[in-house]
Amino acid sequence: MSPKSKRSRSLFTSGAVTTLLTALLVAVTPGSPSAQADNCRPDGLAPTAGTAVPYCTVYDAAGREKIAHGSSRRTIGYFTGWRTGKDGTPAYLASDIPWQKVTHINYAFAHIGTDNRVSVGPDGPGNAATGMEWPGVPGAEMDPAYPYKGHFNLLNKYKKQNPGVRTLISIGGWAESGGILNPDGTRNASGGFYKTAQSQQSIDAFADSTVNFLRQYGFDGADIDYEYATSMKYAGNPDDFWISDPNRATLMKNYVALMKTLRAKLDAASAADGKHYMLTAAVSASGWILRGAETYQVTQYLDYANIMTYDLHGAWNQYVGPNAALYDNGKDAELAFWDVYTTPQYEGVGHLNTDWAYHYFRGAMPAGRINIGVPFYTRGWQGVSGGTQGQWGTAPLPDQAQCPPGTGGHVGSKIPCGNGAIGIDNLWHDVTAGGAEVPSGVNPMWHAKNLETGVQGDYLEAYGLDPKNDPADRLTGTYARNYDSTLGSSWLWNDQKKVYLSSEDEAAIDAKAKYVADKGIGGIMLWELAGDYKLDPVTKQYGMGSTLVDKITSRFAGAAPYGATKSNTPMPTDVLDVGVEARGFALGDANYPINPKLAITNRSTTAIPGGAQVEFDYGTSAPGSMADQSGWGLRVTQKGHTGPNIGGLKGDFQHVAFTLPSWQSIPAGSTVEVTVRYYLPIATPSNFKFTFGGKSYAISHDSPRG
Repeated sequence: MSPKSKRSRSLFTSGAVTTLLTALLVAVTPGSPSAQADNCRPDGLAPTAGTAVPYCTVYDAAGREKIAHGSSRRTIGYFTGWRTGKDGTPAYLASDIPWQKVTHINYAFAHIGTDNRVSVGPDGPGNAATGMEWPGVPGAEMDPAYPYKGHFNLLNKYKKQNPGVRTLISIGGWAESGGILNPDGTRNASGGFYKTAQSQQSIDAFADSTVNFLRQYGFDGADIDYEYATSMKYAGNPDDFWISDPNRATLMKNYVALMKTLRAKLDAASAADGKHYMLTAAVSASGWILRGAETYQVTQYLDYANIMTYDLHGAWNQYVGPNAALYDNGKDAELAFWDVYTTPQYEGVGHLNTDWAYHYFRGAMPAGRINIGVPFYTRGWQGVSGGTQGQWGTAPLPDQAQCPPGTGGHVGSKIPCGNGAIGIDNLWHDVTAGGAEVPSGVNPMWHAKNLETGVQGDYLEAYGLDPKNDPADRLTGTYARNYDSTLGSSWLWNDQKKVYLSSEDEAAIDAKAKYVADKGIGGIMLWELAGDYKLDPVTKQYGMGSTLVDKITSRFAGAAPYGATKSNTPMPTDVLDVGVEARGFALGDANYPINPKLAITNRSTTAIPGGAQVEFDYGTSAPGSMADQSGWGLRVTQKGHTGPNIGGLKGDFQHVAFTLPSWQSIPAGSTVEVTVRYYLPIATPSNFKFTFGGKSYAISHDSPRG
């Protein structure tokens, strides 16, 4: 608790109030260039001081993105650089992208070089991004207008034909957040984001190189895929534990510094180039990871967040469940093990589902600046026992001494690692840094459709399988399709093999697309385009296609404009220059209950009086039981949701109010702290309203429009 600072209320009367409040307001002269640009700035996107960003090149007057094909929602496809066809497996090139259906393309991945600069590796004919060619492949002819070849040439070639589609370079990813994948497949554990973000000098080098990279290769923005800046121990790629775990206390602070710098550098480049460069991020959906991510305060710098609402269950543990459930159904075996449903403080809220993750970020951002993720791939286990058609059963690896790195006993887990599916049930072959296959049941959806329809497929040998000699590599048994309408999730169950594969078929995709359309969410991000499917009428087997993208496009057709405001109720038009920061979080598992100090900083020139009322919202990702430990009477005055979240959280916000004690003014340039307590993670509290002197004000912390 901060020291008490006694101030007389007599200073805040009659004409003195008017003078004070005028001094507190943040003013922008109507009609000025900065004000005109700000008319198009999305609500809550932090502006860079002194920089006239041309937001209107991307956004309309309401702050909504002008999306390709006249769509009201985004369809963002990750396009991976490694499906070149050079290894004998089917290629997926820029010419295969359904350009008339997607609105944004994220190229995966670039990495951070040892010089702290963005890179896609050394130039040359073997570089898929900038040097490779595909002679004789229709549609893959290089455009001579560009000085580089490879995927980047083709992306720009097709972008000229589809000018509304935006392309972004995605930097990082699971394998390269903390290292570099070399051309020969080995990995250099260079430190990546973990190391670069440790100093402002290296952050500046990275941000400057990002600007240069966008200009050089014609990208519309940068997508940061940092997995993960969290204080939870053993989070992210196990190959990065050497640097992530010792630095858990500073990862989030450094991540914020990195994103703030990137935003400022991109805004300066936008002003110079006359086009707004976008900054987005792939963000975690895991309630466990987010517990160590403070209040995810990078959201203020993002044009939008792409939530990785997949990998919510997998063979890293024994509990068999959906890869990407839309809702909780109150039966999640992993959550039950951790007493989530029975711990009173959680109110039965399950947090391994898309709806929970959406509401976490909704607490800090407009619905339209959020996109939910969907997987065009499966995850699965073998040797499953119990459950319903495998769902919520268990599948521990028989020999726990053989658990893959980062799972089971390697990380001191109380849960056994899982018995991941292999052979024909693991076509995409996740591998460790050493090249060893990780049993995980990862398959493109087109292969899962062949399993479902009893087709072995003529491509197995190309993916390294040997169906003639290895029984695990050939089709055995029947893969029965199941769907749970409460979860919004599909899966395949092979009772003969006791194999469970969590899938994402048309019904599951349609449920999520409808969810996005109904809730005013910005759109859908999908990993990855090469997992989509179509049926070949000649061979009668499924291959790469656009069936799932077509389903998304169909559902989004005619959808109303997305939600463009942070608050669901009108906010005051006058703005106080006040900052708010939650700080002092405990690390990792010690961060329970979550009880940071909420620091309120008066950046104006005059004191805010004791007795002022403060209100704000936080997302319904946490129960409406927030309280303070400072004796200020902070309480939730309006609940958007109470109790379990089976079938979805009912509202967006828990509304909070407290009154500054009579003795606690906030002098100009000073900060006061109130210690708060809550039990599930929340993103940055928002929609602040200060009321005193008979008038209410929004605050600059929320970066309101106008």
